[in-house]
Amino acid sequence: MVSVCDPDGVILAMNDAAIRAFEKRGGAKLIGQNALDCHPGRSREEFAELLRHPRVNVYTTEKNGVHKIVYQCPWHRDGQYAGLMEIVAEIPAKMPHFVRQP
Repeated sequence: MVSVCDPDGVILAMNDAAIRAFEKRGGAKLIGQNALDCHPGRSREEFAELLRHPRVNVYTTEKNGVHKIVYQCPWHRDGQYAGLMEIVAEIPAKMPHFVRQP
């Protein structure tokens, strides 16, 4: 799932997967709302810090036995910081790993 916010955290866009994932919280109605309201506790503090000091932030989570990777990164418009993009994907229990040679 993919979501995009502006530098203040206001949600600008969500793909269909993000809308479905956040259906109980409003789904597409979250567009125009602040993404900080979707991040509780420590997660909220970390997301606020990312908005203030944009950088790439990557981590994994587990909830109810489902593992996910979260990739948060700044996005730019005309060379200027325009906000953050968050990509969340489920990590399959079995997944091939390839080591590429130079």
